Amino acid sequence: MANKGKIIGWSITLFVLALLAVFCYFKFLWVFSDGTKTGELNSLTYTGYLFKTYEGEIILTGYGSKNSNGTVQSKNFKFSVANKEVAEKLTRMTGQRVTVHYKEYKGTLPWRGYERSIVDNVTELDSRYQEHTFEPDPDEFFL
Repeated sequence: MANKGKIIGWSITLFVLALLAVFCYFKFLWVFSDGTKTGELNSLTYTGYLFKTYEGEIILTGYGSKNSNGTVQSKNFKFSVANKEVAEKLTRMTGQRVTVHYKEYKGTLPWRGYERSIVDNVTELDSRYQEHTFEPDPDEFFL
């Protein structure tokens, strides 16, 4: 009888651990969405108490809603950068119009950054909107 209780206890423990592993995978490792955003790079900072991360912000411009009578509105896109090479390129582009490629996760990890959106590639747009792509070195990418 005692062995049956141990088997049930271990089964429940393994089931709970499996559920926790699935939850953590979908919350922190599974890419919920990826895409690009274009705007003016407003800031990029290297910040943190224990884990130093790169945090940035892009000002996105666009037309307002149907009720705003054609006025231009702006939104901010906040992001983190896990790759040092990409962060250094973004630092040199502050104030310029850029396109960033990002991956969005459902949760944040302290060593990955404060934001759920992680930028992994950047494209600079000059005044004539010609693209200059900067690809990071995949060997230096970390999460």
